[in-house]
Amino acid sequence: MSPLDVAVVGGGIVGLATAYRIRQQRPAAGVVVFEREPAVGRHQSSHNSGVLHSGIYYPPGSRKAVLCRQGKAAMEAFAAEHGIPVERNGKLVVAVDERELPGLDVLAARAEANGVAGARVVGPAELREIEPHVRGLRGLHVPSTAVIDFGAVCHALAAGQDVRTGTEVTELAGGPRSVRVVTNAGELDARVAVVCAGLWSSQLARRAGESPSVRIVPFRGSWVALRPSGAALVRGNVYPVPDPELPFLGVHFTKRIDGTVWAGPNATLSFAPASVLRDALGFPGSWRLARRAARTGMRELWLARRRVALRAFRRYLPELVDADVDWSNRPFGVRAQAVARDGSLVDDFVIEGSGRVVSVLNAPSPAATAALAIGEVVAGEVLARLDVSSSG
Repeated sequence: MSPLDVAVVGGGIVGLATAYRIRQQRPAAGVVVFEREPAVGRHQSSHNSGVLHSGIYYPPGSRKAVLCRQGKAAMEAFAAEHGIPVERNGKLVVAVDERELPGLDVLAARAEANGVAGARVVGPAELREIEPHVRGLRGLHVPSTAVIDFGAVCHALAAGQDVRTGTEVTELAGGPRSVRVVTNAGELDARVAVVCAGLWSSQLARRAGESPSVRIVPFRGSWVALRPSGAALVRGNVYPVPDPELPFLGVHFTKRIDGTVWAGPNATLSFAPASVLRDALGFPGSWRLARRAARTGMRELWLARRRVALRAFRRYLPELVDADVDWSNRPFGVRAQAVARDGSLVDDFVIEGSGRVVSVLNAPSPAATAALAIGEVVAGEVLARLDVSSSG
């Protein structure tokens, strides 16, 4: 077709899922995914803990709450269809002291409101039955939590699609009838463009003539791997009760699909490509965030120290010793986090757009879990625009 029907910018799991959903609903549509890296899923999609979240953390009715639950079911069905292993090894959210009990109750109420099947509060004896080496006063057990290899999901989503790797989109120019897509391999026109570009999302939206309500700020999350002696202390996923004063979840343990266990991550502001930093630094909210988050940032840097990190780990696993941690094995990922004009970190998914551009501007965790559900929402926006242009 001339011009191309849909150009999807970004070959991560959300961009690939969007293209997949468009093709499911409109098989004849001409859809191309542009990915700057030499392979799909190279950024956030494959640099995460691999947890398929059940939806206990998110306010009822929020996009995260709705799309996480829908997306998890869709992802498990997709994995079964494509032979991708999924292990339901469960999650235990642990209250270590009395101050955390009210927060645990809030999570239990959200789990019920969000329809998370099987989630229930357990006392110390049953907590020990689920995770024998974990200490705590009370826990919220979520047996439906699972783990998967999201990198493998990306490759399965890409199969059979027109995915152009090694192709960087540098400009988008929105017009009344099409969007000019400028890449390092040439230019083309698309009837609709979808921006799922992670760190580059807000700047590409602006270049397309949009006025995004947020900007992307990069955060680096670093884990540390446990040696087999440490991994033997963890059966599934052990999580903390979130601290409402902190913007990220805190130290937790994930037993991954390959049987290894990661502890962490800490979260600090990250270095990023110059264009990403310029986009962030030109936004008032970024400076307000920097002032607001200075204390949290110092705490996270302090947590990166070996002795401090071990103390944080031992709060949940008192039997863990220094020799159980492989301090040289430090997986990491960069999270594209949206910040609002007031300096607050945006918690929910953000999908915006007008005219012929649809932008996914905030897709942090649980976006990988929810990818197929997010893709369906974005596909609906895209197809509505295609139908309007066809009728016009």
